[in-house]
Amino acid sequence: MSAVGAVSSCSGLLSCLWLLKPGMQKMSSFGLHTAARCAARDYYEVLVLGGGAGGIAMSARMKRKVGAGNVAVVEPSKTHYYQPLWTLVGGGVKQLAASARPMESVMPAGVEWIKSRVIALDPDKNCVWLENDVKVSYKYLIIALGISLHYEKIKGLPEGFNHPKIGSNYSAQTVEKTWRALQDFKEGNAIFTFPNTPVKCAGAPQKIMYLSDAYLRKTGKRPKANIMFNTSLGVIFAVKKYADALLEVVKDRDLTVNYKRNLIEVRADKQEAVFENLDKPGVTEVHQYEMLHVTPPMGPPAVLINSPVSDENGWVDVDKETLQHKKYPNVFAIGDCTNLPTSKTAAAVAAQSGVLDKTISLVMKNKLPVKKYDGYTSCPLVTGYNKVILAEFDYNAQPLETFPIDQSKERTTMYHMKADMMPLLYWNALLK
Repeated sequence: MSAVGAVSSCSGLLSCLWLLKPGMQKMSSFGLHTAARCAARDYYEVLVLGGGAGGIAMSARMKRKVGAGNVAVVEPSKTHYYQPLWTLVGGGVKQLAASARPMESVMPAGVEWIKSRVIALDPDKNCVWLENDVKVSYKYLIIALGISLHYEKIKGLPEGFNHPKIGSNYSAQTVEKTWRALQDFKEGNAIFTFPNTPVKCAGAPQKIMYLSDAYLRKTGKRPKANIMFNTSLGVIFAVKKYADALLEVVKDRDLTVNYKRNLIEVRADKQEAVFENLDKPGVTEVHQYEMLHVTPPMGPPAVLINSPVSDENGWVDVDKETLQHKKYPNVFAIGDCTNLPTSKTAAAVAAQSGVLDKTISLVMKNKLPVKKYDGYTSCPLVTGYNKVILAEFDYNAQPLETFPIDQSKERTTMYHMKADMMPLLYWNALLK
């Protein structure tokens, strides 16, 4: 969920530093975009679905290829969030406002911003349908619709967030409740969950646990706290090198990890969380909580489910090396909405954007794509208020590290990179 990543297999986070200077130099050229309540035209050479990290980054790249007037972005939201910062918002380090900017401020100048929602894709006819029966056609389509949160799949949510003691760093509406729950903690169980679905930033559900542990130690409440990580997975992290390091952190700080436990119900009025034991289907456990952090079930956006562009699970079906659609050669996708077998993070988007840029350039010239995405992704695992384990890895869950040091060690320098440098790179380099 955090950090800006690499564009090649031999370089990681540092490869994005070169983006910062030209990105800042070009800031003056990014003025007012062309805005519309619905499609101003019914055809664009490049149509981008989604105004998140992937959508904005690719629209900026496409603007330079075909001209701003030939690119449109479909995005209903008025606010663009740098979501990797929400871990620190939930931990009381950053303010929510620091993660937000008006969508108009990140939309590349001259690119058409269609303030609507896509309701259907028809790749056989090279068009999409928007709200109010608006049809927009395209020559090339880039799908960057992200991932959807499904709190409602947990019984008792989202209405349970109206009660105290419960929060979630995955939503702008609930992240500040995490910090309040942590501040209000007195004694008892502090429970952190990981759902039985794909998630964006698989490290984030446990990052807030480590921050909470640090806060409770700082405030003298730790002896009265039982900190528990209930995860649906069978391991604490997918890459063994970093998993081993995290298990040492868990042991040193007396944290409890319960594997194969999936949150299925929250009884917020009673401060009870109900978990299913995935190794024993139908068997449940009820835990009282003094603090509960919920990572919601997630899935593909509704418009992609049963869509011609999606696989059987609803994710956009693209070649894992080129990001070109497997069936429709003029359709591409990036980020969380794809079925790429790598972690869904902003770092992955950064790496994918470089590859996709090269892919589309060659396709536009009727050439075969040659640039290959190796699955690079990154997750700065925040383990305290000044500590981070910087995980970087590829499709094969093998470390793909940037720095000539052991990145599985907790480091203050990596914390400052996550908290201070990466937001700057995001706003001034990746999105530009």
